[in-house]
Amino acid sequence: MKRIKIFGGLLFTLLMVLLSSCNVKKNAVVAHRGAWKKNNLPENSIASLRHAIDLKLTGSEFDVWRTADDSLVINHDAHYNKLFIEETNYADLIKFKLSNGEKLSTLHEYITEGKRNNRYTLLVCEIKPSEISKERGKKTALMAVEMIKKLQAGKISCYISFDYDILKQIRAVDAKASLQYLEGNKSPKEVKADNINGVDYHYSVFKKHPEWIKEAKENNIILNAWTVNEIADMDWIIAHKFNYITTNEPELLNERLKKKK
Repeated sequence: MKRIKIFGGLLFTLLMVLLSSCNVKKNAVVAHRGAWKKNNLPENSIASLRHAIDLKLTGSEFDVWRTADDSLVINHDAHYNKLFIEETNYADLIKFKLSNGEKLSTLHEYITEGKRNNRYTLLVCEIKPSEISKERGKKTALMAVEMIKKLQAGKISCYISFDYDILKQIRAVDAKASLQYLEGNKSPKEVKADNINGVDYHYSVFKKHPEWIKEAKENNIILNAWTVNEIADMDWIIAHKFNYITTNEPELLNERLKKKK
């Protein structure tokens, strides 16, 4: 029995290492802020993460901010219930519940849930640029990496950000982390030069720069597109064989992928 458990653990680790590789899958589905829309769940909630995992999606994305008292919390916007997260203590934020009754999750709680009964889903951690200072954003990134390592979730996680310096900061402390840039203003060759693994741009950027699709593939750079919600855009991305497609409509995207087989 002990040998079976050890083998199972090794198999899980290998699977998640492979999931983070840009060559393993094409057109793999990443739920944007979790799988929330179809079932009217709160974005970035534990419930939306759980649903993404239950759907066996390849990835589930979430957003990280740091509070005034250095708690790492999961929320998309800079404000939560009209409170500026970076200047508000965690205890004051959690006085207000999400629409399903959950409290605002910490990164620790979110990653812990993300590891539970999860054999398929990569945890896509977006570090939000600080609205106070660049240095604060970089420190938040370091704290997030430290937390994910502490929870032994590094191999099932990757990092994305609109702040290029945040990604470079993560690379300085973690040579193996999978990193994807969001802003859309650098070519695949440019990000490769800085040891960034992928470009995760709005789909319109790739339509404007179709040559970047070929360039990314030739340079072994991960191709990801956001936020792909319309059928026509889904079909365009699918036809170009991206590695990941980030969407608010994972169920619909799965249907389109089945029809394309």
